[in-house]
Amino acid sequence: MTLFLHDTLKREKREFTPRDPSRVTLYVCGPTVYDYAHIGNARPPVVFDVLVRLLRRTYGPDAVVYARNVTDVDDKINQKASREGVPIGDVTARYEAAYLADMAALNVSPPDIAPHVTDHMDAIVAQIGAILNQGSAYVAEGHVLFDVSSYPSYGALSGRNLDDMIAGARVEVAPYKKNPHDFVLWKPSKEGEPAWPSPWGDGRPGWHIECSAMIEQVLGLPIDIHGGGIDLVFPHHENEIAQGVCAHGHAHADQAHDAYARYWMHNGFLTVDAEKMSKSVGNVLLLHDLVQSMPGEVVRWALLSAHYRQPLDWNQSLLDQSRKNLDRLYGALGRAKSVAVESAEPPAEFLAAIQDDLNTPGAIASLFALSSEIERGMTAGDLAAVGPAKAALLAAGDILGVLQSDPDAWFSGGADDALKAEVEALLAQRLTARAEKDWPEADRIRDRLTALNVVVMDGPNGATWRMKE
Repeated sequence: MTLFLHDTLKREKREFTPRDPSRVTLYVCGPTVYDYAHIGNARPPVVFDVLVRLLRRTYGPDAVVYARNVTDVDDKINQKASREGVPIGDVTARYEAAYLADMAALNVSPPDIAPHVTDHMDAIVAQIGAILNQGSAYVAEGHVLFDVSSYPSYGALSGRNLDDMIAGARVEVAPYKKNPHDFVLWKPSKEGEPAWPSPWGDGRPGWHIECSAMIEQVLGLPIDIHGGGIDLVFPHHENEIAQGVCAHGHAHADQAHDAYARYWMHNGFLTVDAEKMSKSVGNVLLLHDLVQSMPGEVVRWALLSAHYRQPLDWNQSLLDQSRKNLDRLYGALGRAKSVAVESAEPPAEFLAAIQDDLNTPGAIASLFALSSEIERGMTAGDLAAVGPAKAALLAAGDILGVLQSDPDAWFSGGADDALKAEVEALLAQRLTARAEKDWPEADRIRDRLTALNVVVMDGPNGATWRMKE
């Protein structure tokens, strides 16, 4: 089957053809590590983790090179370090460790390369110098600025017209700019802020040049796929293209943008209860808190429940349904636990959906068909039918990054052996009471299970249970 991806730049779904099938390159904008990530920050790494898993399956586990950067110098990092009276490295190390732990809870595989801005200052300075040499930047009052007018294709990614942008711009507060949309490549640091040497004075890079320089150094140009959230299309990714192209003198070439990245992918916005996340509204949900209160797999499933390019509204109903869906699939796997399987291919229906621009809702639908097949086989005692369905379900789950836990562990939620034994005994007593229509006894057992913080789920093949979150 052929993989199709929606290209933000070309505004269409395109067949994916890597430049070199033996080295498929992918870059995704990663975290700025000054605080815990919120749930919206988790959508890109989960979405692109699915893409990486699919690419590795298609081209081979060693043929994909995935880079996700770490921004470890930034105004907000400086501010937090100043408030705490510590070096910026203390702040960034703390929150990078928290970010990686939260990603692990979501079963997000680590990238092959995690370039840090502070480790690539030489490459950043060198790329700025190249842009200056090509006549696409200028020095003004200690700043180096990109001259947007030097790149005729500026605005192609976001669909913005430069003339309209300039005409509609507010009064510019930096009089040293040639035009309002010129942006900073290098700037002087304020007193007390970290600074690095450069030909234009000690300072630090602008936000956009960091990714352009690191992409070129760790992956080489052009890369196959550049990903991130839809909020990064403008100005960040628009400016990345301009820098990466103009550094090599391709500003006026036909299809100049292809010299930087061949496919652009962006995931949609995430809202909370139909509202944009905002500190002023008080609805910012930290991923660090969510994974303490529920399995990370529930969070991952919820993030994949809508197509990645569509908006996703985060609410309790979404989480409840995600948990029920996983309970159903793990329930089928638990009932088929005794059936041994070998590795297998995902079903054709799953692959058709996931290779159609990562259609995760369609792919998820095929998982339920497999679980139903497992249930029917177990009920009929047809283990020959159960085995292939179970193997296919696990293979599909591996691409989505779900269903990799032991079913018993999933439902017991960390309960110790004594509690598990008590719950199983109570469920057996409950089954007997219900068969004998001893409803008072069944109610007593139900109350005891509730007191043990246990949720009982009755199904056509018996009852399963899990600990409340």
